[in-house]
Amino acid sequence: MTREQYILATQQNSLPRTEHPQFYPVGIYGWRKRCLYFFVLLLLVTMIVNLAMTIWILKVMNFTVDGMGNLRVTKKGIRLEGISEFLLPLYVKEIHSRKDSPLVLQSDRNVTVNARNHMGQLTGQLTVGADAVEAQCKRFEVRASDSGKVLFSADEDEIVIGADRLKVTGMEGAVFGHSVETPHIRAEPSQDLKLESPTRSLVMEAPRGVQVSAAAGDLKATCRKELHLQSTEGEIFLNADTIRLGNLPMGSFSSSSSFSSSSSSPSSSAPRQTIYELCACPNGKLYLSPAGAGSTCQSSSNICLWS
Repeated sequence: MTREQYILATQQNSLPRTEHPQFYPVGIYGWRKRCLYFFVLLLLVTMIVNLAMTIWILKVMNFTVDGMGNLRVTKKGIRLEGISEFLLPLYVKEIHSRKDSPLVLQSDRNVTVNARNHMGQLTGQLTVGADAVEAQCKRFEVRASDSGKVLFSADEDEIVIGADRLKVTGMEGAVFGHSVETPHIRAEPSQDLKLESPTRSLVMEAPRGVQVSAAAGDLKATCRKELHLQSTEGEIFLNADTIRLGNLPMGSFSSSSSFSSSSSSPSSSAPRQTIYELCACPNGKLYLSPAGAGSTCQSSSNICLWS
């Protein structure tokens, strides 16, 4: 730039300006400003309502440092007081009630308790319903509370009753579809013991003998057909003061008689029938003696000596 150009440039800048300067406002004015204030006021009201609702919920739900409502978080776990309702599955390790109150699990339909292994497979299930209580497991046991003794156990192979006494109070007694193995069957005091098979036979077997005893009463054996007393290797011993055989048929001696008819000879006769009487020796042996006009048991002592 030459000197003359510099002088001309400085002279032009120093000349007074006759035009009015223009000012541009900075900020938000008009309807934009009113909308911004409205949104800020609305946000402030929302925050106040939200804070009031939060405080109300905390007060209603009884939120404290230890928990909320009937739920308390302790060092031993979670404690619930009163009635609690769970809408989703609950996974816990142990459930205990208070020492002075029972534990009640209630449902409108049924209560099901499942047990699973580490692979998630179902190993045991207990269902308490309105009609029945069902247990599905490999082995079911009922133990005594004090000694831990097994009172009842059931599995696929057998059912074991470990109580000292099995008492059946039904009017019809106990019904067994198959065989029963027991060392002792006893009725209640002053009650009768009855073993009955209504439509089939009743069999009692024991490798070392069967003993039926009535210490203070009678022992009766009644049947519709034949009564068989059989001993394959031993003897049948009747030990009593009096042995009676009642309702025995009476026999009679019939001599020969002749019957005359138009088709037979007059000398035809009927077979002769011999009647014997049963006699007993002093040593208990029995023998048969021909029956006559009088009893010959007393006069047949030689037979007792010979036998």
